[in-house]
Amino acid sequence: MISSVSVKQPTGLSIHGSDFLQARRKFLPRHSPVFPAEPRRTFVLSLSKPLHISKVESFSADAGTEGSRRIVCKAYEAERSEPIGESPEARSEAARRVKIGIYFATWWGLNVIFNIYNKKVLNAYPFPWLTSTLSLAAGSLIMLISWALRIAEAPKTDLDFWKSLFPVAVAHTIGHVAATVSMSKVAVSFTHIIKSGEPAFSVLVSRFILGETFPPAVYLSLVPIIGGCGLAALTELNFNMTGFMGAMISNLAFVFRNIFSKKGMKGKSVSGMNYYACLSILSLLILTPFAIAVEGPQMWATGFKEALSQIGPQIVWWMAAQSIFYHLYNQVSYMSLDEISPLTFSIGNTMKRISVIVSSIIIFRTPVQPVNALGAAIAILGTFLYSQAKK
Repeated sequence: MISSVSVKQPTGLSIHGSDFLQARRKFLPRHSPVFPAEPRRTFVLSLSKPLHISKVESFSADAGTEGSRRIVCKAYEAERSEPIGESPEARSEAARRVKIGIYFATWWGLNVIFNIYNKKVLNAYPFPWLTSTLSLAAGSLIMLISWALRIAEAPKTDLDFWKSLFPVAVAHTIGHVAATVSMSKVAVSFTHIIKSGEPAFSVLVSRFILGETFPPAVYLSLVPIIGGCGLAALTELNFNMTGFMGAMISNLAFVFRNIFSKKGMKGKSVSGMNYYACLSILSLLILTPFAIAVEGPQMWATGFKEALSQIGPQIVWWMAAQSIFYHLYNQVSYMSLDEISPLTFSIGNTMKRISVIVSSIIIFRTPVQPVNALGAAIAILGTFLYSQAKK
């Protein structure tokens, strides 16, 4: 009969060879039944290097003979073994979490800058369709130059890739224009308070379209999200129905965009950065004719002359900044989507709004009633509870 017992060695505990030999001489008789007499063997054992016990095995030549049992203690020198610590899988997961954290922090910071410049442009130049088109054009131009100069590796795509990307581009275009229209009509903080209800749309779409089910805690967490958004909307000083509906449509469109994006990215060799670049190019082609039909070059030219007379050449810098930062923050967000699920992406997108809401209220000195602030706080609390319930 052969049996083995593995002993887990605590970190930092080591046994020197001299200690092991001394303990054997001290506690075991010369002809011990545990260590029976056997021919002398010659071996080399380092007494200066620490040893770690790896396994203790018990052997018995005859199950009925107690005197023939012996114990073999196996050890290895610490400097010749693999270090005792976290497994490679644990280290890899920790590195992945840090990577996602950096993506999220960069994503949120760039989004705050974009929203500030975007609102400045819309206040002086209220043409949301053109503003949305310029954002997509800037991103497309940046990536085309990067591919041409080989700063970034150009994606290898085929017709099937562009077919799968088309519904994503449609949803992205609708969500982008709807959010810009909303911010042209109401305060940035109000738009983002309403858009903090995106997890509710995500759960409903995932439940009724994708057939996913969630624990009761997830559904209960949606109550404060919806209630907080509703309270904030009812007490908004500058409430505008167009602005409100634009934020709601943007919520629904971006949920579909995230779900379609995750499906489209599966099994594709295109990275998140290049995926969003292709998305920007296709969305630009979709949006441009609609922008021309809704607003048109004549209105754009007249509005630009007026803005230039009021703001000065600075309006050009504002338009360039909002376009560039829009592309950068979305590019980083898609790099995050490489690593996470659509629902987690929606959670990060909602938590991002806290920084946007606070910064926009401070910068634009938006008047906020206590009840309005309470509604925003309740919605954000609901988002936190939702993220915990999802875990």
